[in-house]
Amino acid sequence: MDKINTKSIRNVCLMGHGGSGKTSLCEAMLYLAKVTDRLGKTPEGNTVSDYDPEEIRRGFSLSASVAPLNWKDSKINIIDAPGYLDFQGEVLESIRVADSALIVVDGRNGVEVGTELAWDYAEKEGIPKAFFINRFDDGEARFKRVFDALRDKFGVTVCPLLIPMIEGDKVIGFLNLIDMKAEVYDKTGANMESEIPEEFKEVAAEYRNMLYESIAQTSDDLMDKFFNEEPITYNEAMNAVHDGIIRGEIVPVFCGSATKMWGVTAVLDTIDHSFPRPTARKTETIITPDGEDEMPIDPEGETSIFVFKTVADPFVGKMSFFKVMNGELKRDMSLRNTANGSVEKMAHIYTIRGKKQTEVDALCCGDIGMTAKLNAVYTGNTLTASAKDIKYRGIDFPEPFLTQAIRPLAKGDEDKISSGISKLLEEDLTTRYENNAETKQLLISGIGDMHLDVLVAKLKNRFGTSVVLEKPKIAYRETIKKTVEAEGKHKKQSGGHGQYGHVRIKFAPGEADGLTFTESVVGGAVPKGFFPAVEKGLQEAMQKGVLAGYPVVNLAADLYDGSYHDVDSSEMSFKMAASLAYKDGLPRANPVLLEPVGTLNCIVPDGMVGDVIGDLNKRRGRVLGMEAVHGKKGYTCVQAEVPKAEMMDYPIALRATTQGRGSFTFYFERYEEVPANVAQKIIDDAKKAQA
Repeated sequence: MDKINTKSIRNVCLMGHGGSGKTSLCEAMLYLAKVTDRLGKTPEGNTVSDYDPEEIRRGFSLSASVAPLNWKDSKINIIDAPGYLDFQGEVLESIRVADSALIVVDGRNGVEVGTELAWDYAEKEGIPKAFFINRFDDGEARFKRVFDALRDKFGVTVCPLLIPMIEGDKVIGFLNLIDMKAEVYDKTGANMESEIPEEFKEVAAEYRNMLYESIAQTSDDLMDKFFNEEPITYNEAMNAVHDGIIRGEIVPVFCGSATKMWGVTAVLDTIDHSFPRPTARKTETIITPDGEDEMPIDPEGETSIFVFKTVADPFVGKMSFFKVMNGELKRDMSLRNTANGSVEKMAHIYTIRGKKQTEVDALCCGDIGMTAKLNAVYTGNTLTASAKDIKYRGIDFPEPFLTQAIRPLAKGDEDKISSGISKLLEEDLTTRYENNAETKQLLISGIGDMHLDVLVAKLKNRFGTSVVLEKPKIAYRETIKKTVEAEGKHKKQSGGHGQYGHVRIKFAPGEADGLTFTESVVGGAVPKGFFPAVEKGLQEAMQKGVLAGYPVVNLAADLYDGSYHDVDSSEMSFKMAASLAYKDGLPRANPVLLEPVGTLNCIVPDGMVGDVIGDLNKRRGRVLGMEAVHGKKGYTCVQAEVPKAEMMDYPIALRATTQGRGSFTFYFERYEEVPANVAQKIIDDAKKAQA
């Protein structure tokens, strides 16, 4: 094709449930466009978009990859996004720069959780959608069942464009409902058109009527023709499909087999002819001090790019993937990062297909590229040639709530782990890392168990650090519920000056979080100069409780009496005396164990609320209320308070309970007393660990 311009760009995100065949469809597209000379297969680990060693080992996509191809008059940037729920951050990065979504559906399994989530992501982003029902080389694939499920779930905007001709359980060809032609594909994916066989004319007419019902929604004239049963011409149908897709009023359905390349030509033709160009939305959302605003997309304007993805490559360095949002990006151009003010020179810019990089001199508005070694640039940053502080709307990543402790297999690897994780944190913004000083554990948080497992594998493969994941410790607390009086006397004589400190202290439950220290000593029984030493001795002793060795909170201590020696008393002696009083008094003050409790907001489908509440009851949770979720029909938000110790595996459990449809947030609220039966086990475990 001639020089690439904005009008010829099509940015299409491949989405869908894990294992539906997105990567195979991408391979078929690349092969038909003659970008590759062989058809890669996921099980063989030789596809263009799944090139990471971990993706090859596991046999499915873990991260989004870009695969551009030329088809007729268009440059199509295929963005192959992962389908597994643990990697939704990659999906959100992909959909942010896509101008349309092609949702792949397994022809055997039909509408799955990943199908619904893909639709929701595209709806939220406000981009057009299409479906490709895959695997019609499998005798178990059923078009009618899957298509009806799509229509039932997503409405009459879902319309058929390409349907299968089926004899028994075998697909012998496809029916193009716009052209009203039969198509048969050979081994190379090329299609041969013919007249529709007599035995398939009835089914073709039935589905064509559904097509017309959908395109009738796009204009009053077509609506009148449809209801009056007047003929809709070929040009009217084509224009309605074209305009309807761009406006989101039509969601076309294709079917075929990615591995056999059936139906893929029809998809590419429709992308070329009817999918939107980057300027179709006309404006981009920018963030201003007053909130959000709209900025016109101008291919001839000042250059601005948006960084939507970062990859920490151990050989290339930091790779920043971007979309040209405005103007044209040229090599050696200097752009200002509006997040931190740094000026970055675009010394080299590339288009990238899987792992293959091709250096280019320029990229037009709407195109997608990559540049390396911009150390002050991060995912979500805007770089611009404009003097204005343009900041494009960022990516709203989900918070990770599945936390595990990391233990290095080799001693002294903590620094290497921190260095490797810091690079991976730049790459994956759905990951959190913490060096917890209280529990003395390195903690990593992710979306799910597979997410953390992949992170551990990346640490080993890229940075040579082997670690294992363990259950994180809970930061319990101890306090008292009863008022007691205690005495502590430290007396030691060893020749010369001895040591003498004597205190009487009343311990009681306190109002403040830490120690509330008061003195009511009369007659100078303990000189004022030793008061700070007594307080410090208590504070140090409170770091270790008398039940299980956890820090003590909410403790009031009143120094009401004691004695001293003119020569032998010292600050150290009174610190020791205070510690002895603490050890004497607290075991008698009805000490109890406290646990962190958090507020849970759990969004689940209405039909699963009962199961979720039942599970929370087993986790010692208290349900506070329920309410309908605004803007998410058919979903309820369950609000509860739950002990943190019971939430360690909740991301996995909720996913199993709701088949991946549920989501939640959980934030620490306060400490509460642990029930006696639970507390005893915690105390026993703590003593075993200390032994």
